[in-house]
Amino acid sequence: MQEKIIILDFGSQTTQLIGRRVRELNTYCEIVPYNKFPFGDESVKGVILSGSPFSVNDENSFKPDLSQIRGKYPVLGICYGAQYLAYSSGGKVEKSSTREYGRAHLSKIKQGTPLFDGIAEGTQVWMSHGDSITLLPDNFEVIASTDDVATAAYKINGEETWAVQFHPEVFHTTDGTRLLSNFLNICKVGRNWSPASFIDSTVAELKQQLGDDKVILALSGGVDSSVTAVLLNRAIGKNLTCVFVDHGLLRKNEFENVLRDYEHLGLNVIGVDAKARFYKALAGVTDPEQKRKIIGKGFIDVFDEEAHKLKDIKWLGQGTIYPDIIESMSITGHVIKSHHNVGGLPEKMDLKLVEPLRLLFKDEVRRVGLELGMKDHLIKRHPFPGPGLGIRLLGEITPERIEILQNADDVYIRLLREHGLYDQVWQAGAILLPVRSVGVMGDERTYENTIALRAVTSTDAMTADWAHLPYEFLAKVSNEIINKVKGVNRVVYDISSKPPATIEWE
Repeated sequence: MQEKIIILDFGSQTTQLIGRRVRELNTYCEIVPYNKFPFGDESVKGVILSGSPFSVNDENSFKPDLSQIRGKYPVLGICYGAQYLAYSSGGKVEKSSTREYGRAHLSKIKQGTPLFDGIAEGTQVWMSHGDSITLLPDNFEVIASTDDVATAAYKINGEETWAVQFHPEVFHTTDGTRLLSNFLNICKVGRNWSPASFIDSTVAELKQQLGDDKVILALSGGVDSSVTAVLLNRAIGKNLTCVFVDHGLLRKNEFENVLRDYEHLGLNVIGVDAKARFYKALAGVTDPEQKRKIIGKGFIDVFDEEAHKLKDIKWLGQGTIYPDIIESMSITGHVIKSHHNVGGLPEKMDLKLVEPLRLLFKDEVRRVGLELGMKDHLIKRHPFPGPGLGIRLLGEITPERIEILQNADDVYIRLLREHGLYDQVWQAGAILLPVRSVGVMGDERTYENTIALRAVTSTDAMTADWAHLPYEFLAKVSNEIINKVKGVNRVVYDISSKPPATIEWE
């Protein structure tokens, strides 16, 4: 039985980062909504309460009953989690006179405290809160402070419940990983989670879950669906049929190149040319969400048809990973954007769903792929959206505009590889804007399209910074696109980070 830590999500932007840090310490963990604790699961060895955008004093803040958790499991409250533990036990949390955001340094660390084992006085931590704990209940003991916050960390006497006002999961908390490791020691949880152990346990679970059933899987050419295919192939072999659809929104020559790659993996792949079908369905559509839904429905229809050509298909495999699920539906019920591979498909196709990667972050998927023996160029490919260039082409989708975007994107990606920059960025691509501008080519005035270049650095797509590519390189890309791609006379570079922008433009 795989021991694990449960992270209760109160809506913080860094909840996923807590999960990544725990996984990096070779400990398995799962993130669940604040009110969905898996009672009765004997593999749970400890609980972490995340931060939140709310104040505990807000009428609509999340206030679960923790009485069945405290005292039974070691608990670590972070930021809002720390404030809620105090608040729900009769303490006081009040608005600070000044919001504390940024670097601070711990002082008055209580000696011999297991949570701070190996962490020295003055260590840097990262604060992000507008409230402060102004009164602790009697059985709560302060174990660390900062210059501005008397209760930077505390322990509840008589139980293994700990809390910190700062964020140990973020990079700027110098000893944050050490603190989380200390908490895992308190939990006495196994440190045996790794890509190899994930593969062994997942293949065993898939064999048990699927038995002799047959599975159909959507391949996109990306890392997620490719790793999913290899895992399923290892578990059920010939009972897996993969479908790779050319919806006319792939990168230049992508359909042929990807099919060639899959031959080397020994996968049973059916290639479907559906370009005309998708172009017809998308004609005249400019709304981004409507595009996604049309493309998603197109996939469903194609897979449904292919599944009916095969006998006894009972399961639909998908390469869904954690960020897909998080962005599709937050715990507050607010949809950021829909993902074509999250939800809805099994109902339409009358198939059960199997998603072996749904609890992995992108970097973990890559580590699993390498452990499976997959080739580097398949694993290190940049993420590519399911709707493809359909959401990198702003405005109406036509074959002519797609060709312009494919050619511009091909120049950009090729030059990134040639200049040794491809592996330095998380994701890159060209975007065709619904903007024409005046230019001069030779002695003639032109009125042609604008291409925006996007490149970001990230580890899990939850946050991303724009990649600081060399000016000389960007100048070369711009020059080659304008000279070689008919219909483009202007190239711009996107220097927006996520948040507030998203990685894709639509």
